[in-house]
Amino acid sequence: MVYSPLPDVPRCAVVDLGSNSVRLVVFEGHNRNPMPIFNEKAVLRLGRGLQTTGRLNEDGMAQALTVMNRYAAISRAMGAVPFEALATAAVRDAKNGPELVDLLEQRIPGLRIRVLAGEQEAGLSAAGVLCGIPDADGVLADIGGGSLEMVRLRAGTRGQASTLRLGVIRLAERAGNDLARARAIAESELAAVPWLPEGSGRDLYAVGGAWRALARIHIAQTGYPLNMVHHYTIGREEARDLTGMIGSASRRILERMPGMSRRRIEDLPFAAVVLRRALRATGARRVVFSANGLREGWYMERVPPEHRAQDPLLSAGHDFARRFGRDPNMPPALLAWTDPLFPGEAGDARRLREAVCWMSDIGSHDHPEYRAEQSYLRILRQPGVGLDHPTRAFLAWTIAVRYEAEPDAPYLATARALLTPEAMRRATILGVALRLAYTLSAGTPDLLAGTRLDANHRLTLRLAEGSGVFAGESVTRRLDRLAQALGLNATTELAA
Repeated sequence: MVYSPLPDVPRCAVVDLGSNSVRLVVFEGHNRNPMPIFNEKAVLRLGRGLQTTGRLNEDGMAQALTVMNRYAAISRAMGAVPFEALATAAVRDAKNGPELVDLLEQRIPGLRIRVLAGEQEAGLSAAGVLCGIPDADGVLADIGGGSLEMVRLRAGTRGQASTLRLGVIRLAERAGNDLARARAIAESELAAVPWLPEGSGRDLYAVGGAWRALARIHIAQTGYPLNMVHHYTIGREEARDLTGMIGSASRRILERMPGMSRRRIEDLPFAAVVLRRALRATGARRVVFSANGLREGWYMERVPPEHRAQDPLLSAGHDFARRFGRDPNMPPALLAWTDPLFPGEAGDARRLREAVCWMSDIGSHDHPEYRAEQSYLRILRQPGVGLDHPTRAFLAWTIAVRYEAEPDAPYLATARALLTPEAMRRATILGVALRLAYTLSAGTPDLLAGTRLDANHRLTLRLAEGSGVFAGESVTRRLDRLAQALGLNATTELAA
């Protein structure tokens, strides 16, 4: 029996038919933040030998039909429509690329294959990165097996783009597997792109499986507290050290490195060469790794314009409230109720507080003994694409405090490592305030409306008579804790 999703939760499926691997991703919904519910990859290395023969690898082509039949069956069974494949450098450059496209489309009913020109591939990669990093400013570099797409990003808008024959498989073949020759080839081709120096002092956004593998090695080697590549950021010198180490290590040393993917051992030295040369060509100050790229760009084509324009952070908050909250009117009421605690707040700080308010009831259906930990981990590890690591830590810490987590609880170690002292102080104040608000109101905006906070020279909780709220022991205790976090004394007043 074929499964059909709920009518208001559509699904769509895309296959990235690349030079090295073929990957199926099934997305659920058409929200601002892509929600992948299935992800499977097969390494076919269609582009192996393309540099010398001009043709796709015959073994890879034979496997492609089997793999694509499976992906089509999965998409049908999951009710994903449309089901589309995006063919990149290997298929578009090979003499027998059209032959593979015809074979797959004839044998697999309903399959549509888009053979992307370099400009189109760059555009989708840019859309995918901007989906997760809307204000990206610098240069996007998306490395595959056959090509490297470079795109200038200017404060969230796409600029010039270039496609270079610097994919890891193609570069290795062009260089005869000689890293010194590969360095010279990469340096020469990058030097021919006149706009790359505009990235000086900005960020280099690294997309592609080979570069994600480099990030995982760095995460493992440094003991970074969050095992998540998306938004992982390292400075220029750290990136130079990493690529230098990978580019000069023997295979035996590479095999023993923590975080090393054995499937990537042949490719990683060439990926390191290209990243190091891209850093030099752009003058970028940091490398920001993105798990988003071509597939997420394809997904964003299907998102309604009004959703596409949403703030991904606040959209993630709304998604949490819709799935786990009890009253959709409570988050806006909480935002207004906590305003007096944060005078002069604006910009990103206010966005963070608003997002927390939307997420503040996500533990309402969990077991009381585990609400704090469960809510903390749910937020810290959510797939939301627009959340960098400090943002995740801020949101997770605040919600853990809202559910009265012990400050020294071992599971909070990741947030402690990622937050500055000032950010932790602010998150603690907001979390304690939310705990007080929910104690007063039972999670309802009607009861919360009978209360108000003032925080001038002292913290005053004003309660309206006859509103159903009163300053019992639990309220007094939580008010005192909030006052302590603010460095103020607390008092309660009744208002007529």
